[in-house]
Amino acid sequence: MSFHISRTPFRASFFGGGTDYPEWYSLHGGSVLSTTIDKYCYISCRYLPPFFDVRHRIVWSHVENVQTISEILHPAVREGLRFLQFDDSKGLEIHYQADLPARAGMGSSSAFAVGLVHALSDLRGESLKPLELARAAIELERDRLKEVGGVQDQVAVAHGGLNVINFRQGGDIDVVPVRISADHAKELEGNLMLFFTGTSRLSSQLAAQVKANLSKRSDELHDMRRQVDKGLAILENGADFDGFGDLLHDAWELKRRLGDSVTTPEIDRIYRAARDNGARGGKLLGAGGSGFMLFYVPPSRQADVVAALRDKLHVPFGFDYTGSTILYHPSEGDA
Repeated sequence: MSFHISRTPFRASFFGGGTDYPEWYSLHGGSVLSTTIDKYCYISCRYLPPFFDVRHRIVWSHVENVQTISEILHPAVREGLRFLQFDDSKGLEIHYQADLPARAGMGSSSAFAVGLVHALSDLRGESLKPLELARAAIELERDRLKEVGGVQDQVAVAHGGLNVINFRQGGDIDVVPVRISADHAKELEGNLMLFFTGTSRLSSQLAAQVKANLSKRSDELHDMRRQVDKGLAILENGADFDGFGDLLHDAWELKRRLGDSVTTPEIDRIYRAARDNGARGGKLLGAGGSGFMLFYVPPSRQADVVAALRDKLHVPFGFDYTGSTILYHPSEGDA
């Protein structure tokens, strides 16, 4: 029995984070400008042959050999199988691997949810469109797992690419690709640098604080929404991307005001060091507190920033335009 394998990219969000919380956009609407990158989450699944003394095998940072779905420790796998109406009549084997660590601000939990739904749906012979994948992952995370936070990640990683994602008050979601040439996209890539701070956290705890502050930070969130339009104008004009870096700095200053845990003294130190050595702007990806930091740095200053942050891991990357895909789909003869 062959594996069905999904590959789902991680994402980097530039502007508009916070306006993708349903508690906000259901009243005001919201928009996010983001991209997916060429770092991926891989999920493979198959029906487990009936020759083993276990019913289900789940392989992540643990190896779980269990007889029933209810015994599975991994919450997203357990609830995902229930959500997709799998039962114990057939054994399942599911493996997870990833290019980046979990809980580090790159949308890993949503990439996992999207990839899991994609692989399991393919196992059953079902084909879902990107927005259907995203909505299923949103339902899994918010309704089944009771996660708190925005919903940009699921939409971004399901679709792939450099996009503006619009969240309408009525619940509709539009994904609009940024109109930018391949050469200009490469130029933008060449000005972006990603660093791992070496720490991770549970984003739901920080997202809960941001959610609690939404009504108190109305002015900041409206400004964040306007930054999406400004960032889009810079990209589609294509003349000078340095303003994009300056806008990232403005967005970081705004985000810091959304909650006390958005940043830490160590994150502030890293940010100052990058700025002092040539970064025009940057941000901490995800809800805040730790994880990956993204900087806009002109190529002539990138060696200076690497030297200044020599105690942090520089992670070169490019943009991804595929979104969540099925890498291997066995034929009937392979099953």
